[in-house]
Amino acid sequence: MSIDEEFQANIEALPNILQRKYTLLHDLDKSLQEIQRGNEQRCEQELDNMKRGIKSGNITPNISLLKFSDDALDEQKHAIRIADEKVALAVQAYDLVDTHIQQLDQYLKKFDEDLRRAERDTVAAIGSPPTLENNIKGGKSGETSARGRKKTRLATAVSAAAAAASAATAANTNSMELDLPVDPNEPTYCFCNQVSYGEMVACDNPDCKIEWFHYGCVGLKEQPKGKWYCSDCVGTRRRRKAK
Repeated sequence: MSIDEEFQANIEALPNILQRKYTLLHDLDKSLQEIQRGNEQRCEQELDNMKRGIKSGNITPNISLLKFSDDALDEQKHAIRIADEKVALAVQAYDLVDTHIQQLDQYLKKFDEDLRRAERDTVAAIGSPPTLENNIKGGKSGETSARGRKKTRLATAVSAAAAAASAATAANTNSMELDLPVDPNEPTYCFCNQVSYGEMVACDNPDCKIEWFHYGCVGLKEQPKGKWYCSDCVGTRRRRKAK
């Protein structure tokens, strides 16, 4: 079973495991509440009996000798055990989710490394693709006058080239090392100061210092409608309006 399949199997089983733990927590909580109500009633009844006994003189009014019955004390101990079991279950559920989060972080890190390695393999196989960035950036300014700034940019060309290069070089991976360093001259974008990848959106402020942003970094899931401004430019526009 591959890492992807193992991770998917584990994450698919997580909801059912958590559901069972939450169901048990609910049952324990219901049982605890019943025990607490019964114990409160028992203790109130015993207190009333003590008060009546003291008034009638049948019980010596000595606080050190007054105590609840063994049944009441056993109920309280039982309630504490159930409460401890609830805490243990909650900790187990938390640890379980935390473990899956750590696994997800490791999986995403590996996925990112594989993606970057595929991009480096592409550069090694077909040469540096300067025209992709230049054409996209140049096309943005060229399209401004005709129909506004281009809103999105897909890295499908890079992905397709990566797939082709991976297939072409699969037979030579045992004899050739393709793990090349990242080009330090490759331009970076967005608040994350990373290279171009995936879908990106351009800020409609012509004076924006960054210009291009990754969807995930600015909370976008689809192409924005109308004009779109990054958070920095939005703040700048508001300050100007306030003046």
